[in-house]
This record gives sequence, C-alpha cells and structure tokens, in this order.
Amino acid sequence: MIGAGADGGSPTPRPSDVRESDLGVQFTAFIDEHRQHLLGSLDDLSEEEARRSLVPSRTRLLSLLKHAVFVETVWFGEAVTGRSRVDYGLPQDSKDSFLLDSSDTIASVTADYRAAVERSHAAIAGMGLDTVLTGHRAGPMPLRWVLLHVLRELAHHCGHADILREQILAERGRRGGWSGVAR
Repeated sequence: MIGAGADGGSPTPRPSDVRESDLGVQFTAFIDEHRQHLLGSLDDLSEEEARRSLVPSRTRLLSLLKHAVFVETVWFGEAVTGRSRVDYGLPQDSKDSFLLDSSDTIASVTADYRAAVERSHAAIAGMGLDTVLTGHRAGPMPLRWVLLHVLRELAHHCGHADILREQILAERGRRGGWSGVAR
C-alpha cells in the first residue's frame, strides 16, 4: 500500500533509502524528491526573478510551480475523487495553468503547492498500485500509471526549472562581475 509520505514537515526518504521497499514506497520517494527539487528552484530568488520570462512560452519558474499545483490536483484530486476541475477552481486546459495572477507570489504558490502535495498523499494513502482510479476524464486507470505519469511530469518540469534558474543566476552573476563562464 502507498504510504502517506512527506508533508513538507517530516523528512522525505530518498530513493536510495528505499531500494528494498515495495514499489509504491519507491514511487512516492522519487516523486517527493522531484517535488522538493521543484520547490528548491525558487530558493533565494526575488519575486521578479521567479516571474522572469526567458523563453517564448508561458514557462517561468513561478509558473512551473503553479502548474505543478494543477498536476497534483488533476491526478490526485480529480482522478481519485471524480470532482471536476471546475470544482477545484482549475482551468480546463493545462496550458492555462501556467498563467500567473498579480496575486501569485513565491510564498503563495509555494503554500498552494505544499497543500496540494498533502492532499495528494492523503488521497492515495492506503491504496495499492493496482487500484483503478475512475475520476479522470480520460477514463479509468491504475494508480501505478498515475504515479508514473506524475513522476514523468515532475521530472520534465524540474529540467525546465534547472535551466531557467541557471539562466537567472548567470544573469545575476554577470551584473555582479561574473562572466558566466566556468573556469
């Protein structure tokens, strides 16, 4: 069965700590590691830096975390409970989950994400990997598939976050006299 996992306050087991654990525990450890990595991408950044547009898409560091709230809620809210995206206050199209409101701040989106992760853990606590979730509009699917999908989604966005953060820090360094070239 899937455990309750980390809620931001308790230590999250690292994937290397759960090599001999059952697959559900391993999935949770990898997903939680990526959740923490995405949260960490905003560490020590200003609000302006977190909102900075560095690519032609809607992808910004803060919007990646806001989108991750959408991902958590769709896959561990909608898919588990059958409640609609409208019920959760989510956009119908995932592309719109990257849009930032003027009220979105690092603190507010981080709090929203931590709350979404807690709800995700609670939603699947005690479920087995073969539990079929019937609430998603794509139809029934096993929890195993949902966990793999969320892991893939988070890994994808952690890569985006790494690159955006590197660009922001390089720009910050150039303003401080650093060339951006490793020696």
